[in-house]
Amino acid sequence: MDLELKGKVALVTGGATGIGAGISEYLAAEGVNVAVNYIVDEPQVLAFTNRLQDQYGVETLPVYGDVSKSADNDEMVARTLKRFAKIDILVNNAGIWPTEDMIEMPDAHWQRVIDINLNGAYMLSKRVVRSMIERKIGGVVINMSSKSGIQCSTGGHGHYTTAKAGLNMLTRSLAREISHLGIRVVGIAPGMVRTPINEDKWKQDGLMEEYLERIPVGRFAEPIEIGYLVAFLASSKACNITGTTLDSTGGMLI
Repeated sequence: MDLELKGKVALVTGGATGIGAGISEYLAAEGVNVAVNYIVDEPQVLAFTNRLQDQYGVETLPVYGDVSKSADNDEMVARTLKRFAKIDILVNNAGIWPTEDMIEMPDAHWQRVIDINLNGAYMLSKRVVRSMIERKIGGVVINMSSKSGIQCSTGGHGHYTTAKAGLNMLTRSLAREISHLGIRVVGIAPGMVRTPINEDKWKQDGLMEEYLERIPVGRFAEPIEIGYLVAFLASSKACNITGTTLDSTGGMLI
């Protein structure tokens, strides 16, 4: 299927590692020019974006920015627009997943997760959507939610689950306001995905086997597989999908 994405421009937050890297990779494979947001490990990001350029013949732009900071969001959008003149696709993927009990965590830890996983998506979406409206182009905002934003099945992640549940409502609320402008807003709720952010957790005794028993398809997803879904949702083939969060958990929400 030709997704007709060649020449589009995407901004992917947290786009050089984990799920974000899978998203950036597959968008590039479909001919999308990708601005890859990062916050740490600049040499690794440069190597990654250079490889995407060489392998897929697209243009890439490493763009530093902390999504929880308004000024950084302003700069990310400005740099991307300066390089590519437009943003067709925004993927709000940046996030953190710490483990700590709600009644024990410092207030600042709660605030940090909310700021990165929820407030950052709002602030950046607002800026990118304004750029789409100013340029009179359609576009797509894709919010990376989580199974945990729909179903709270384990403890220790109260700040994360709250942020992701809020992100699901952000998807619906923003879609309600802007879909008539030709700008769709869609969420994706992955389940268990093999990424650096969670790999150490699977090494705990029996934990991986425990999770595998809860996944009807019997396997963890790979980051590139989330990229497949992002590319489809970003394409005109998904023109009637907006204001919803799609289950990509391998059946964990059944």
